[in-house]
Amino acid sequence: MPVQLLPASAAAFAPRASSVNVVLGSRIEPWLTQTLKRINRVKRPLNSVPQHQRCLTETLSSPNAIWTLASLMFPKLPQAEMPEDPMENLFSHQLIHIEAYIVHVDMVLRNEVAYKLTVETIDALVEYHKEIHCVDAKANTYDWSEKEQQCKKLHEDFVQAINKYVFRTHVSALEGLEEEGAGELLNGKSEEVKASLMNLMKPLLPPPPRVVEVIRQPPLLPSSPIANMWTQAPPHIIPAAVEPWQVLPSSPSVTSSVDSSNTPLWANMGMSDVQLPSPTPSFSLPQSTAELFYSPPIMAPIPALPLPSVYAPSQCGVSLGMGIGGFGWDRYQEYATIM
Repeated sequence: MPVQLLPASAAAFAPRASSVNVVLGSRIEPWLTQTLKRINRVKRPLNSVPQHQRCLTETLSSPNAIWTLASLMFPKLPQAEMPEDPMENLFSHQLIHIEAYIVHVDMVLRNEVAYKLTVETIDALVEYHKEIHCVDAKANTYDWSEKEQQCKKLHEDFVQAINKYVFRTHVSALEGLEEEGAGELLNGKSEEVKASLMNLMKPLLPPPPRVVEVIRQPPLLPSSPIANMWTQAPPHIIPAAVEPWQVLPSSPSVTSSVDSSNTPLWANMGMSDVQLPSPTPSFSLPQSTAELFYSPPIMAPIPALPLPSVYAPSQCGVSLGMGIGGFGWDRYQEYATIM
């Protein structure tokens, strides 16, 4: 790729040079000769390469050699201050002509013409960017801590970029050359200028959202001390499950499955023969949280009632005889014979 050679006048913030750098080849194109003859009022000899170079250099170095590259329509007010009436809105825009001058002509290596914007055009674009573009960009984005600094940096970057801006096109653009070195781009080259200038007006981008890292707890290994803490817990912390049929009432009274007619058999029993349950222990705070939620209900012990066989025969006979509806054991033989 050939090296891009530009004079010092094409650098950023550099003033316009008194002479344009023109480099021609050993052979002159016929269209260039016709263009130079058309724009010169005074007939000049154009029979050699040095004559063409001298004529073109003097023409492009004239103070009036200003080219109109494009025309852009910009609003005069920020978007929030624009009137709602369509007619008033129409007059709230301004037309900025993008004017430039030629700083370099190369017909040997790259066959291109380089244009640099005039000071007036740069000032107009910088003012629009500061007063309109940055204001709209701030209004269309949410607030963050460094928003004002980011907006200032956005404008500073545009100032640097617009002063460095150099438009390059093919040397055939010189066919639009007019008297005193002025000219206008042809063949739709103005659209390229518009697109390149609008690309310099960057949007105000808010910072990206911060990525929150989710810290995942590593799995517990068998050798981990935390895992051993649960595996070595004392057995009284988590009690065994109790089946419903094994739950006994806490009342000291015992419900018998014998018919209600047999109740006097136990009612005649003396209080001294019955073992009363021990008193219910007082409530105490469990030693751990597991006991508080999983401790089984406190049961009263089942009273150990003596069987009828432990009583004396005489006492048993009297008690049983009186208890079972007047049916005595001594008259058992009579009832057996009848049955």
